[in-house]
Amino acid sequence: MASDRITIRVPKNLGNRLHGRSKASGKTPSDIVRVALETYLDAGTGGASAFDAAEAAGLIGCVRGLPKDLSTNRRYFEGFGKEK
Repeated sequence: MASDRITIRVPKNLGNRLHGRSKASGKTPSDIVRVALETYLDAGTGGASAFDAAEAAGLIGCVRGLPKDLSTNRRYFEGFGKEK
């Protein structure tokens, strides 16, 4: 596996925590940083969509009396976005 080398500076406290975790887990600091970076970058791509955020906020289905297919049925879009 080809790899790139990067150098970063971290606060002393964070470096101490990294080395402590490294010793406790038997993994190298590089292994720990690599996993943490992959986890961070993967979380950014799988973030919540606008729908997920609205659903979590309780906004999906909160208006009573509207058709259930309001956002997907083309007949409700007739004239949508056109000036009056």
